Amino acid sequence: MSHLPIDHSDVPIRLFKSNFMEFFSHISPITKTVIWLPVAIFCLVRSFVQKEPGIFPVHIPAGFLIGLFIWTLSEYLLHRFVFHYPPKTEQADRIVFLFHGVHHAQPQCKTRLVMPPVVSIPLAAFFYGLFYLVVVGAIISPHWLDPLFSAFIFGYLIYDLTHYATHHFQMRSGYAKYIKRYHMQHHYKTPNHRFGVSSLLWDMVFNTKPES
Repeated sequence: MSHLPIDHSDVPIRLFKSNFMEFFSHISPITKTVIWLPVAIFCLVRSFVQKEPGIFPVHIPAGFLIGLFIWTLSEYLLHRFVFHYPPKTEQADRIVFLFHGVHHAQPQCKTRLVMPPVVSIPLAAFFYGLFYLVVVGAIISPHWLDPLFSAFIFGYLIYDLTHYATHHFQMRSGYAKYIKRYHMQHHYKTPNHRFGVSSLLWDMVFNTKPES
């Protein structure tokens, strides 16, 4: 991403010739919240409704914490290895630009700071299917599926809203100030490091957090 010129104009870079396709490449954080918060709440509520009667549902808080933990790793891996995939062909370069390169080319564009549903819905379906295969089909009780997926979606929503905030909110103290500066350094100083947005954990684990 370091080769991309940075555009700070107020006019979004056009990605598609089709007005229909172009429309769906833009989204606001409010729309994102309206779509995904009910999904996360629904899964969490259903986990309580479907719990076994007379037994304390320890799987719900445990599953929720595990789901958040899984999200932090997914956030890092997706950002580092999918969004920053080094393209080897012109077509791959185009795809990477559509996914994430446009954000590095125009980092302050307000309608391209959170993932549009055309991308996030298929990804969510993929992860739900993956969780289902592991939790229901292979390892543990199906009762764990809903709290795990609820937390995963909550984590994703927190990530997207945090990302928006780092670009457009005044974050002047504490951890908020630190992650805003950290993410701005990813954009303007070290685009191939500092992949964490809502969490720095995996940058430290995988040594992609520079000393300064």
